[in-house]
Amino acid sequence: MVKLRDLDPSASPLDYYGSELRRLREAAGLSQSQLGSCVFVTASLIGQVETTRRVPTRDFSERVDAALGTDGLFSRLVGLVLRSQLPSWFQPFAEMEARAAYLSTYQAQLVYGLLQTEEYARAVLATGAPSQVGDLVAARMERQRILKREQPPLMLVILDEAVLHRPVGGNEVMRNQLTHLLTMTDQRWVGLQVLPYSAGEHAAMVGSFTALRFEGDPEVVYTEDLISGHMTPNPATIREAARRYASLQAAALSEEGSAALISRVMEEKYGAQSGPAGSAVA
Repeated sequence: MVKLRDLDPSASPLDYYGSELRRLREAAGLSQSQLGSCVFVTASLIGQVETTRRVPTRDFSERVDAALGTDGLFSRLVGLVLRSQLPSWFQPFAEMEARAAYLSTYQAQLVYGLLQTEEYARAVLATGAPSQVGDLVAARMERQRILKREQPPLMLVILDEAVLHRPVGGNEVMRNQLTHLLTMTDQRWVGLQVLPYSAGEHAAMVGSFTALRFEGDPEVVYTEDLISGHMTPNPATIREAARRYASLQAAALSEEGSAALISRVMEEKYGAQSGPAGSAVA
């Protein structure tokens, strides 16, 4: 068992969170059991968070803030904690994504992470790290908080039609995911297009990519391979990505036509009468 006194608060966001939870709980004169009763969890869970054996959730953090009167401290810390649960090679991109004023992405295989439902994300992430799926899903949902800002980033998304037909998580998960996509298209800062099969060969046959733009900082382009991600601010790469994205936009269905296709696939393939749910594929 990890000894609380041996934890180094500077070792990681999770260590800092745990040490602060212990310090402020004790300063309030509460035992783990008493704090657990206040926030409707067990004393064991409080102990696990304090010893970094359990990653806190945002809901837990908000309840702890209310119970200890910590003025949103843990609600602020939990974002850093959850981001630290992302793969180390992905964390720099997540940090840049959180600061972006504008992003454009083409996705050939999956719904873009910021538009995934929790169930869809769980099915995708379980294919790579099933033992960590809960923490990874929480981290992915935390990424989506940028969409709830008063001024969220402008987001342009092109999905290959294959994304709509790949039954990730089964029929119910896919129906809910496609419903969520249609709901997001109602947001004025979201543009969603589908690149149809009928487009044939296109400018991004090599795979998915994302461009991020910032207020006052250089634009970057992000791509992934089997085991890592790559960001570059190289001007030549930026220009090439912009050229290819413009070509994809021209080849894709209009936003209205894309919404119609999403609706049609949702009803025809994932409707109530479409048969038993499929297994997760990613």
